[in-house]
Amino acid sequence: MRRRVSNMILLAVAMIGLLFPQSLHAANDSDDIYEMSLDENLVTPEIKNEKHADKIQDYQYDIAVGFKQSKYDVEVMRDGLVIVVTIPASVLFEPNDTVLTQLGQTQLKPFLRMVKNPGFYKLLLVMHSDNTGSPEYTLNLTRQRVNTIFDWFEENGSVDYVVPYALGETDPIVDNNSIENRKRNRRLEIYLVPEKTMIQQAKKGKINMSHMAKDK
Repeated sequence: MRRRVSNMILLAVAMIGLLFPQSLHAANDSDDIYEMSLDENLVTPEIKNEKHADKIQDYQYDIAVGFKQSKYDVEVMRDGLVIVVTIPASVLFEPNDTVLTQLGQTQLKPFLRMVKNPGFYKLLLVMHSDNTGSPEYTLNLTRQRVNTIFDWFEENGSVDYVVPYALGETDPIVDNNSIENRKRNRRLEIYLVPEKTMIQQAKKGKINMSHMAKDK
């Protein structure tokens, strides 16, 4: 089933987060990742065993270094468990457009290997805009853009663990007070979150992205 972003769903989730912030908790294993908020997906699944977490942190560090060496903008969060790769919207799309550029597709190709082993990673695709235009316009633009990226993953790999979010202008990293700052705010953030297969491998002592989990 395709799980693309709907403006109505996005607004409903945002309102829930504002009215009931206590609902942004770490979800349990039975929760559907496609129904979870961004905050919930970022902290799920929990990795409580320190030795397992250490192995995942070491693995994620190597992956982050690889992206950094390929000139991507890379950060880590959750004590190094989650990798965040940021790609400027100008690389992915022409101004005000929603069609992926050839350069954009090239930039996204390295992430296809992250979804070849479903359940190894959870990819959160978070599209942002600046504040040029109405909130409705920027929200709709980021929705269409992230759906385009989601569709590209579906056509070229898998979207079993790919979750799209459109945030419009709501989460700028700098003030929208200059051309350069607005350009920085227009961006795609890709969060690489360890999922069950990686955690299972960490328990066994060796993590290998290409090793497929056996059905139980």
